Amino acid sequence: MKQVFKRPAYIKKTPFRYCPGCGHSLAHRLIAEVIEELGIRERVIGIAPVGCAVFAYDYFDFDMIEVAHGRPPAAATGMKRTLPDSIVFSYQGDGDLAAIGTAEIVHAANRGENITVIFINNATYGMTGGQMAPTTLLEQKTTTTLKGRDFKTTGYPLHVAEMLATIEGVSFIARTSLDSVKNLLKTKKMIEKSFRYQMEKKGFSMVEILSPCPTDWGLSPKKSLEWLRDKMMDVYKLGVFKDAYHT
Repeated sequence: MKQVFKRPAYIKKTPFRYCPGCGHSLAHRLIAEVIEELGIRERVIGIAPVGCAVFAYDYFDFDMIEVAHGRPPAAATGMKRTLPDSIVFSYQGDGDLAAIGTAEIVHAANRGENITVIFINNATYGMTGGQMAPTTLLEQKTTTTLKGRDFKTTGYPLHVAEMLATIEGVSFIARTSLDSVKNLLKTKKMIEKSFRYQMEKKGFSMVEILSPCPTDWGLSPKKSLEWLRDKMMDVYKLGVFKDAYHT
């Protein structure tokens, strides 16, 4: 019997506009499946910023808010404190969270805000043309590092998960990947845990997800997955970096 792709209940029928091979659509599916399985749709509020992540409001079939570049943790803080029974999550790219939004994410974590953060790391500024991001690898070529990133002028790749894991207010930090079925299943498990911790009022949680960007990497979808495994995962190790409630 021929298998037919079925969208999760909380993904709209709007066709995805993401580039072929982009990981955003996979991340959307996993988030929607978790929300459906937890039965929390009526309580969920998602927050998306500027960048490719902003298209999330077109696809998620629950309440979504668009906010200024880098400001989702601030908006999530206000929303969660105003509506404490809601389940609030931000959906952010690396140019947003790790660059212009660095202050917001660090201080939301430090305050132990009871929110969930989904952080998509594709090592580039996706929407604006593939410029260098804080997460760009050394020697990686982008539209603003034509000869490859050089630490002498632009510093080193920023390890957000490891950095936030040192903060006392954080309850859960993990890094996963979208490169394989095995890692997709692990990603879903980590997303579910981050939502459960919020539901149990355990504080700030973040799941960093390594995601391919074939267009800006100048690779085919298949080659982009190979590059993610061979290059990104060597720099950004997968795993759980903090779980304050693990027994």
